[in-house]
Amino acid sequence: MSQQQPSEVSVEELAARVSDGAFVLDVREPQEYTAGHVPGAAHMPLHTVPARYEELPRDQTVYVVCASGGRSAQAAQFLTAAGFSAVNVDGGTKGWLAAGHDVAVGGEPG
Repeated sequence: MSQQQPSEVSVEELAARVSDGAFVLDVREPQEYTAGHVPGAAHMPLHTVPARYEELPRDQTVYVVCASGGRSAQAAQFLTAAGFSAVNVDGGTKGWLAAGHDVAVGGEPG
């Protein structure tokens, strides 16, 4: 049985989706999240996703982001296998910053 690969979007595509109210999940560690994240992103460190994924919305696409795309790809693959519509954000938060998009700092990590 082959695992379904999650789809990917660029940070530019994510920016367009965020302006439309997309659900963004940041799977980085707490200190990474508080240092700067996509505004409005929910936080769930990668190692907690298998225990907490039921907290995520099933009625919309989950855009998964990390620093550069590695951890988020793992989380998106897990969520896709669990029946979610999950999309990996290629380039991650580093790409988001490099593109000059707004960043939120601080906040309560999840």
